[in-house]
Amino acid sequence: MRRTSFANWPCSIARTVDLLGDWWTPLVLREAFYGIRRFDEFQQELGIARNTLTDRLRRLAEDGLLEKQPYTHEPRRYEYLLTEKGRDFFGVLLAMSRWGDQWLSGDEGVPVTVHHDRCGQDSHAEVVCATCGDPMRAEDTSMRMGPGYPEKLRQHPAVHRRFACA
Repeated sequence: MRRTSFANWPCSIARTVDLLGDWWTPLVLREAFYGIRRFDEFQQELGIARNTLTDRLRRLAEDGLLEKQPYTHEPRRYEYLLTEKGRDFFGVLLAMSRWGDQWLSGDEGVPVTVHHDRCGQDSHAEVVCATCGDPMRAEDTSMRMGPGYPEKLRQHPAVHRRFACA
């Protein structure tokens, strides 16, 4: 079955889901943040099928989240290192973890705590306004068309229902 591509949709959420929207890809990235670099280590930690892992690592490398570097030449073996683009995904993983901690943890508590080494405290992710620092909540925000929104879609009636068009 062929899946629909969202790569060219005028929506950053859709484009991100197109790249990372299966259950294995965020877990591969999580393992990379835990320090896993080699194929066999990813496979062992995740219990993922080799062909699925090959596909996810290839895609993450092609899209610039991981960099593929050889660590042996005979036989040829590679390790996968987070790039700047890949490291920037850390906040997304923290936000997912925060939501899961709040809504999916059992009575035993959260499975993993996040320790902020700089201040020495256990913490969690918060989404705040980059300008004023206040929490970003759905009821306090509205979406507007950005400069990259396709001109041919700007006048469509559904667009005016979706966005706060002034």
